[in-house]
Amino acid sequence: MASTPDEGILIAQHGSGTSTVQCFLRPDKANRHGLITGATGTGKTITLQTLAEGFSNAGVPVFMADIKGDLTGISQKGVVGDKLAKIIAERGLTPPESAAYPTTLWDVFGEQGHPVRATVSDLGPLLLARMLNLNETQTGVLQLVFKIADDDGLLLLDLKDLRAMCQHVGDNASDFTTEYGNVSAASIGAIQRGLLQIEGQGGEKFFGEPMLNIADFMQTDTSCGTTPSGGGKGVINILAADKLMNSPRLYATFLLWMLSELFESLPEVGDLDKPKMVFFFDEAHLLFNDAPKVLLERIELVVRLVRSKGVGVYFVTQNPLDIPDTVLAQLGNRVQHALRAFTPRDQKAVKSAAETMRSNPGLDIGTAITELAVGEALVSLMDEKGRPSVTQRVFVLPPSSQIGPITPAQRKTLIDTSIVAGVYEKLVDRASAYESIKGRTDSRLTEATKRSTPTEATPAEPGSRTAARNAPPAEAPAAPERSILDSIGDLMGGGARRTRASAGEQMIKSAASSIGREVGRQVIRGVLGSIFGGSRK
Repeated sequence: MASTPDEGILIAQHGSGTSTVQCFLRPDKANRHGLITGATGTGKTITLQTLAEGFSNAGVPVFMADIKGDLTGISQKGVVGDKLAKIIAERGLTPPESAAYPTTLWDVFGEQGHPVRATVSDLGPLLLARMLNLNETQTGVLQLVFKIADDDGLLLLDLKDLRAMCQHVGDNASDFTTEYGNVSAASIGAIQRGLLQIEGQGGEKFFGEPMLNIADFMQTDTSCGTTPSGGGKGVINILAADKLMNSPRLYATFLLWMLSELFESLPEVGDLDKPKMVFFFDEAHLLFNDAPKVLLERIELVVRLVRSKGVGVYFVTQNPLDIPDTVLAQLGNRVQHALRAFTPRDQKAVKSAAETMRSNPGLDIGTAITELAVGEALVSLMDEKGRPSVTQRVFVLPPSSQIGPITPAQRKTLIDTSIVAGVYEKLVDRASAYESIKGRTDSRLTEATKRSTPTEATPAEPGSRTAARNAPPAEAPAAPERSILDSIGDLMGGGARRTRASAGEQMIKSAASSIGREVGRQVIRGVLGSIFGGSRK
């Protein structure tokens, strides 16, 4: 259902005639963030689709993860079937006008959309430690690895770079201890095992170049119509996350990285008439589960400050208790679907949700939460003065686009005709840490081989050391005549005297032996590093 720019985005209503209650989401308050909660099957997906359409109609780009694979229908015109028509009539709603919306499909694995990648350096040690589930000590060692790479000018672009760098630091731990601190072999091993697990889950496809340009998310398009002001509709970016959800830590880290990219790359703009972009964070509990304190503090900081960058963040989850209080306090717009109070934790969630929404004298919020039908919700949105409105029990409007997934042929057409078609498909593997470390290892191996392998003699000038080495052995000089005193000395010393090396000669021999052993160890490490440093993908 259309709405005027002054009113905002109409997302839900109840009743008809003079008793009609309508809930408008004001674009100038959309960057105050929001929360969409409800049990499975209560209508959260339809709410997401309706909100995304409203933002797109206002010219605001949207990002959302498609957990179940059915949000892609937003790219096609909707058709009101008999079942939906009956529900619309029962609730006194106006049937939506059929419409399609400009859509860009993305996929970390590059199968159902354009590939989306980040470099290891850009992700950083904190988010990477979260992905690898490292403890505090292991995280410290990972930060040390990043620091050494930075100081040596080594680029960490993909997983093979990081694995090679970890092995390099572990093999030469004694060289870094004085300047950087202790390097635990056990921690290096834990990091390497974590990287192997990520590779097994397909995570190596996420790391590399070309890296995602976050500006490609913030596009408008007129191919599906224009906004009331005449501009292009906001492009709806959909991340295929059905397969990605098999690796929940990778999923949560990826979405948090994108949010951090928005925060770091966008300039400060204050409060705008409408957001530059709206970011829906589905299955938000994965972001906070077992997250260390330092990461929670970073998330809170990003959520609190990204508002001034013109970005609205909407967390979607089943239970409001999944969101920490420090983050929950930043979420001004609320859409609460039904919760089931079957367990003590469920009952606590119902009570918590009821207490955090603005009270309505004519509505028992706690009781209503457990009685809501599918597609029905309790809604409290920010008013023109930035205050939460009185909570209303309303029906979410059905979307104008198709409900359900698109066909493989429609998906292929969307990918081929996308505004970023061909930009991210070809993987770029430029020289980085892996190649640098491998080059050093190969150089040391070649040098050591030259030292240990005899070469053909070349003619040398007379009198040179080479000529002396190649000259045929000369006849031994005649032994000097021995006096009777020499003979007496031999008898007293027990026979002929042995020639003994001086102290200087012994020191030289010892140093040469030590150097030989060290070169041998370096050669062995270099060979192993070239084998296990990671293969090109």
